[in-house]
Amino acid sequence: MTPDHTSSPRRRNRRLAALGTAAAMTAATALAGVLLATTEASAGTLTGTFYRDPTTAVNQWLAANPNDSRASLIGQRIGSQPAARWFAYYEPSTIQSQVTSYVNAANSANQIPVLVPYMLPNRDCGGASAGGAPTISAYRTWVDSFAAGLGSRTAVVILEPDSLALQTCLSSTEKAERNSALSYAVTRFKQVNPSVKVYLDAGHSAWNSPADTASRLQAAGVANAAGFYSNASNYRWTADEVAFGRNVISALGNSNLRQVVDTSRNGKGPLGSEWCDPAGRGTGQAPTTNTGESSVDAYVWIKPPGEADGCAAAAGQFVPDLAYSLALNGIVTSPPPSASASPSPSRSPSASPSASPSSSPSGQPGGACSVSYRVDSQWGNGFVATVTITNRGPALSSWTVTWTFPGNQTITNAWNATVTASGANVTARNVAHNGNLPTNGTTSFGFQGSYSGSNTSPAVFKLNNVTCS
Repeated sequence: MTPDHTSSPRRRNRRLAALGTAAAMTAATALAGVLLATTEASAGTLTGTFYRDPTTAVNQWLAANPNDSRASLIGQRIGSQPAARWFAYYEPSTIQSQVTSYVNAANSANQIPVLVPYMLPNRDCGGASAGGAPTISAYRTWVDSFAAGLGSRTAVVILEPDSLALQTCLSSTEKAERNSALSYAVTRFKQVNPSVKVYLDAGHSAWNSPADTASRLQAAGVANAAGFYSNASNYRWTADEVAFGRNVISALGNSNLRQVVDTSRNGKGPLGSEWCDPAGRGTGQAPTTNTGESSVDAYVWIKPPGEADGCAAAAGQFVPDLAYSLALNGIVTSPPPSASASPSPSRSPSASPSASPSSSPSGQPGGACSVSYRVDSQWGNGFVATVTITNRGPALSSWTVTWTFPGNQTITNAWNATVTASGANVTARNVAHNGNLPTNGTTSFGFQGSYSGSNTSPAVFKLNNVTCS
């Protein structure tokens, strides 16, 4: 089978980050949606689970390094999740077979393939991801071949990242040619496969304004597409992207359009305006069509976590340390931390409620403590919160924090702690890397949740059964 290549150059010359991997596509059938909740959509227009490709860079590394100390966590939290496949090398004679192989593998697994055509001339304005087809005419021919491989079942196409948000290098004539080429691609894909869902580039919430973004989308034929995507290879909070998307839809005046959000690395939000391998970021919401947002078709991982932006390593190169850091700090905590836990039916896998809050670990001393609880972001019926613990008593080798929600709140996933619940009662336990808490030591963990009515903060916290101030 002809090798299928994905993007190796960095995609971002401005605020967005890079993406890329080269992987040989095999005819192997993927594991059928390991650890993904959601087989039916609760919002938007998509139904189903996304395809987990066993030949991605992260899964190739995992197969080659099973005894690496980082492998278990990377495999659990990144390798188990589906990510988009990029088509970024100009290989006109083989692109149809590459697409066909990938789509057929997804169809065999009864899952949705996510494809990223990245071949426009003058992409990235000649920056780090320069390349693409030599001419607009050649691009249209490449699009025809790409379309011929899409099959007849549902597929998601993330069309040409940066093509609309980044146009500073284009003349008015070149913009018109690009818009025409994008519109042609949307139409051609739909002609060949009416079930395909094509989304156009909307940048992200901290780039162009909603009105400007809507104008660019309109010029590129978004009215004939399923909608647009945002946050590709960036770190912006999901809540900010959803709000941005609603404003773009409003500016477009077309309520039939939907949004897709890249959540691959936004679990801890951005680090200022840094886009190139910023430290301390984490994986975000697991890919799903179950978004709970009527304007959002899906959360997807457009940028495979662990592939460098060009600062930690060459753009597109898989870096185990990057993947480990993203996994360690991320929202996705699958598989569940214990055999008794099961995936939550909500936004992403999380620990299932326990029968009752557990007592503190035996033999662990208690002491004075303080706990701060902060809601970092809130939208619709969802929110993200951070809990910070300060131990004022004797040093601890493990810890348990408990509280009771005063409202109708539910935790859907957590990071840097194992969190379970029984009704309104919540128990958070340390994970392996943050169990030691010395006197006057501080640690924190976060979680994503949902609520109805008032999202009132808890008033009383206990650390190892000792009430904290």
